[in-house]
Amino acid sequence: MHSEEEPLSAWFAGRLPDTWFAGPPRVVVDREEIAVLGTLPPLSVAEGLPDLERAAAMEGYVERFREETRERRIDIAREAEHRFRRKVSWGVVVGDSTVMFTTLSVPVMTRLRQPERQVLDTLVAAGVARSRSDALAWCVRLVGKHTDSWLADLRDALQHVDRIRAEGPGGLD
Repeated sequence: MHSEEEPLSAWFAGRLPDTWFAGPPRVVVDREEIAVLGTLPPLSVAEGLPDLERAAAMEGYVERFREETRERRIDIAREAEHRFRRKVSWGVVVGDSTVMFTTLSVPVMTRLRQPERQVLDTLVAAGVARSRSDALAWCVRLVGKHTDSWLADLRDALQHVDRIRAEGPGGLD
């Protein structure tokens, strides 16, 4: 866990009702957003159902949780946004699936050379994406999906750098 995520995780764990999730929520932080992901307790009525019925029961379970907790999640998000100066998004993990209720879509400026733009334009022309922006987001998701372990190692290395920096002498005058 990134050092910045630890106090946020503790705050959310203390702030959220104990009955919402099976354990403390996972909190993921970047410069703009705090994503709070909680694992829903197992849904006993879904056990032993055929796949299609189980999927429908899980979908209903997620929607029920979303509706029943909406007002309280909004209040907690407002408090956190004021306190931590970032937007809060919510999601749940149910079985093998993660369902995000809210997410922040942040514009990112990038400069691409013609061969890179042609990749995006090909994805748009093929109907994979509606726009260059969607195509770029698709590419980022694809890379992230296929390099999870490499990205995890890189994040661990960055955490190590943060710890070493924190142990060093104060900043330069």
